[in-house]
Amino acid sequence: MKTISFIGLGNMGAPMAENLLKAGYNLHVYDINNAVIQSFEEKGAKGYSNIFSCVDDTDLVITMLPNAQIVETVYTDIYTAPNPPKYAIDSSTIDVMVAKTLNETSAKHSIEMLDAPVSGGVGGAKAGTLTFMVGGKGDVLSDVKSVFEAMGKNVFHAGDAGAGQAAKACNNMLLAISMIGTSEALNMGAKYGLDPKVLSEIMKQSSGGNWVLNVYNPVPNVMEAVPSSNDYEGGFLSGLMLKDLNLSQNLAKAVGVETPLGAMATEFYKDHAENGFEKKDFSSIYQKISK
Repeated sequence: MKTISFIGLGNMGAPMAENLLKAGYNLHVYDINNAVIQSFEEKGAKGYSNIFSCVDDTDLVITMLPNAQIVETVYTDIYTAPNPPKYAIDSSTIDVMVAKTLNETSAKHSIEMLDAPVSGGVGGAKAGTLTFMVGGKGDVLSDVKSVFEAMGKNVFHAGDAGAGQAAKACNNMLLAISMIGTSEALNMGAKYGLDPKVLSEIMKQSSGGNWVLNVYNPVPNVMEAVPSSNDYEGGFLSGLMLKDLNLSQNLAKAVGVETPLGAMATEFYKDHAENGFEKKDFSSIYQKISK
């Protein structure tokens, strides 16, 4: 695995691609933002103005894109390449059924595809500590595992095609519920008069401890270098969390289960996004709760 094409150099894709360069891979890049392409060319990658040229004669293509519609459009272009890559990894977060269909369509074009959404956020992407949830053939994962290891520290084979997306839907539904619950607890304590920093430390060492408290506190100025201490800029946008929650509800319906807290979290983030917070980090839900 020597030459990799990377499509989608946004908040997550860019640091992932940079880690591939650091690992010594020959990298071809494409993004709709020409300035980003130029910045990668300055770092040693080869930039392209279209997708099929970017992926032509590469061993593997990695995509990190905002939604399923864009993913489907991009792969339609990938299939037109004269010499398309043998392997494809889609790290976008999309619907399970779309992931399954893409896997089947890619196979018809002699491309072995894995759906591999991630957890760990922008910080994890920059540090190379992402967790990958992989759906697809186990032998294909074995073939490209070193590529995953250049971008992350945990690689889980969740199952067949679509399983990675299913795992991501479960994880992000739980994350949203946890963010809302943690924000409610911190707000209740603050309204009583507790110092949010002290309360956070108490809960971190108690049975209520969780990832939000440890890594991503939603209260401004409790933690450094998190969105809540930067006017909720950067990080994982509330609009994207809403998208993922909708995916979780699609999955719940498909498998015939009820997720009452997941459904409530979906409506909560829908209202939050529609009230001007779509482009703010998802921890800004604390502002909705504390107002």
